[in-house]
Amino acid sequence: MSADETPFKSLNIAVLTVSDSRTRENDTSGDALEERLTAAGHRLAERDIVADDIYLLRREVSRWIADPAVDVVITDGGTGVTGRDGTPEAIEPLLDRTIDGFGELFRWLSWQEIGTSTLASRALGGVANGTFVFCLPGSTGACRTAWDQILERALDNRTRPCNFAELIPRLTEE
Repeated sequence: MSADETPFKSLNIAVLTVSDSRTRENDTSGDALEERLTAAGHRLAERDIVADDIYLLRREVSRWIADPAVDVVITDGGTGVTGRDGTPEAIEPLLDRTIDGFGELFRWLSWQEIGTSTLASRALGGVANGTFVFCLPGSTGACRTAWDQILERALDNRTRPCNFAELIPRLTEE
């Protein structure tokens, strides 16, 4: 079967906004991610908002990592260098492997949009218990950039020569 004939496999993706001020009514970053992942054919496994607190964030992401029905976790917010930004510190200890290229590529793409402001981004990616985890900045523009230019193709099992979807345990068992 050629890549053109490969059937699309929908992933279960959980979205977590990390913020002390966002609510479901004004969570434009979470909205953008939900809209994009469902438009791409994936399923929203769950969506939530958690305060900028390392332990609350770690608890929620750990729950999703332990859930075999969740293939991917995307967080937005808390990746900066000021105030209570602690998403990388919360998530890195949970990861079995980091995907350094994700953060590097995200910052390179962001450089083209926001210049040196991208230096403040600590976007990261990794794998924990077979679940892919991506931590994005909280701006809606950053979430669009990450999805449109990286994640949409990286999470599409038809992307060649390789993609993350084909490495997800649930899909390799099908």
